[in-house]
Amino acid sequence: MEFTTLQIGIEKNVARIALNRPEVRNAMNVKMIHELTEAIDWLDTRDDIHVIELCGNGKSFCAGADLNYMKDIAKNSYLENLTDARNLSKLFQTIYFCNTPVIALVHGHVIGGGNGIIAACDIVLAENDTVFAFSEVKLGLTPATISPFVIARCGETMAHDTMLSGRKFTAQEALKFNLVNYIGTMEEINKRLDFYTEQYLSASPAAIRDCKQLIRGVCGHGDPYSEVFDMTSALIANERMGKDAQERMKKFLEK
Repeated sequence: MEFTTLQIGIEKNVARIALNRPEVRNAMNVKMIHELTEAIDWLDTRDDIHVIELCGNGKSFCAGADLNYMKDIAKNSYLENLTDARNLSKLFQTIYFCNTPVIALVHGHVIGGGNGIIAACDIVLAENDTVFAFSEVKLGLTPATISPFVIARCGETMAHDTMLSGRKFTAQEALKFNLVNYIGTMEEINKRLDFYTEQYLSASPAAIRDCKQLIRGVCGHGDPYSEVFDMTSALIANERMGKDAQERMKKFLEK
């Protein structure tokens, strides 16, 4: 398969997906959302892929939504916004419900929807100076479509702290919040990546698939058709049409 916003390399039983829009710090647009969803789906169906590694080219892992993407959103109808929100939610669901282990390696900035990507992964490794933020409230929005995955991973207390404030927080805080599993230098997190990859490769792929389904089921997150995904998509679609969000996004884009 060919992708324009991603680079994919496959070596033996490991696939590495690199977000590849470094000129905009891998900010997500419609194309990247679609391609990343498609890539995860495709790799998860391959019997020869036992581990998926996810990283970002350039200075940051993911800076959230692309500015031009945000401009287009401001002009869209409610139905168009709802469809877009559902596609974004589908991306996070595709990662979360993937039966192949997904390990994220992050650096630079992880903003907005970038946190949805990593929250849906199994393991997240972060460079020491990585900066995180749920900045949506600053734009009159909420981190709606990412919230089921972030709150499932980090809990309500973390959500009140970071989602309500929209503040930036450090990799050390992200570790405390369980948003990431391990922090270190780039050399250290690459070694940790190799460690987890080796552990997954030494296990039974069928047993890992069953174990992932077991964990989701026991934690009450086993249904990919949960109404919460429809609710969060409708919420963000409504917010995007609101006067406050429209004005705040306009001011942000004019900076």
